[in-house]
Amino acid sequence: MKGILGIDLGSTTTKAVVIGQDGRVCGRGLTNTRANFETACLVVRAEALFDARFAQLPETERASKRTEYRRAVRRHRLGRLRGCCARVLADGPDAAPMRRALTRLLDAVAPALDVTPEEVAFRDGVLSQAALDAEKHSAAELVSYEALMGAFERAVVLDEADPKVPSPDELLDGELGAPVDLVAQAGTGYGRHRLPFAKNEIRSEILCHGLGAHHAFPATRTVLDIGGQDTKAIQLDDQGLVTSFQMNDRCAAGCGRYLGYVADELGLALPELGPLALASGCPSRINSTCTVFAGAEIRERLALGEKREDVVAGLHRAIVLRALGLLARSGGVTEQLTFSGGVGKNQAVVKLLRESVAAHYGAITVNVSPDGIYNGAIGAALFARMSARLDAPGC
Repeated sequence: MKGILGIDLGSTTTKAVVIGQDGRVCGRGLTNTRANFETACLVVRAEALFDARFAQLPETERASKRTEYRRAVRRHRLGRLRGCCARVLADGPDAAPMRRALTRLLDAVAPALDVTPEEVAFRDGVLSQAALDAEKHSAAELVSYEALMGAFERAVVLDEADPKVPSPDELLDGELGAPVDLVAQAGTGYGRHRLPFAKNEIRSEILCHGLGAHHAFPATRTVLDIGGQDTKAIQLDDQGLVTSFQMNDRCAAGCGRYLGYVADELGLALPELGPLALASGCPSRINSTCTVFAGAEIRERLALGEKREDVVAGLHRAIVLRALGLLARSGGVTEQLTFSGGVGKNQAVVKLLRESVAAHYGAITVNVSPDGIYNGAIGAALFARMSARLDAPGC
């Protein structure tokens, strides 16, 4: 099977896709970026190439084999994480209780990983579940919650530094499809200049998100991408090419990273923010956001008696208001709007965006795809596909 690779090396997550020569996505990879740009690239590249092998199986087997493999990879990484936990603990008289607490915590996390959505990166999955279970296990072993979570997080960082992804042949039995023969590749994203690609294989984030959104929804004329560190409002023509765009300044307010700070301040996992905001009956009136002072603002409002869900809903509303301002400066919303990027998984942001677009622009279709987080990588792969056709039409 011949394939084309696209990688979106973002500030928060790194995504990869493999597309066939017909443009259809057949393999995906996703991992946390942190500061390990090269490692993140190696991990998602391997994941996408391995995942693409399942696309060659009969349709009746494809989904079950993919799920079986992804669960096996998570179990493999959990075993590797156990070794990392042992490495972060120094020997000493106080090490035994912490070792027991970490073992109990890992045992509690293991069953939850099998039901964690596949699009949730391993690090996010284990840390979210650990945060829920750590208090009970730290109390049982008479160690502090902060020390237990600190040791666990250091172990997760050690695990992330290992770029090895086990292949399907190592974890599964039976026919799995032939390895992919890459004929072209391209990369984009915040860390695109750290990708091990040639200069002509690096593409603009704006162009890639625009083309990726158009590929998913051909009637798209406006794209909103709320990423980890920046927000982009993009206008497209009927071919998916960019006609104008606007980006936020270097402040991360209104982006995915801001939501991460809010979750940390409230002691929540990031996926819990959306449902909490939707439970609000009277959102707080917050007209500005600041990542640096997010914690102070939240604490002040809670101290004044505002409900936690109302404060979180108000913060979500402020994010959407910032996004609407960016859309207006880029040229407004016409025909169909496609919401791209990882924040598209936040139900509260999606709901508020739909309502706000309807209020300001009328009956506009707002597209949100489960694969929206991959739009940048898909766009990069599509550009590589076009280049491959020009440079090597016989591929």
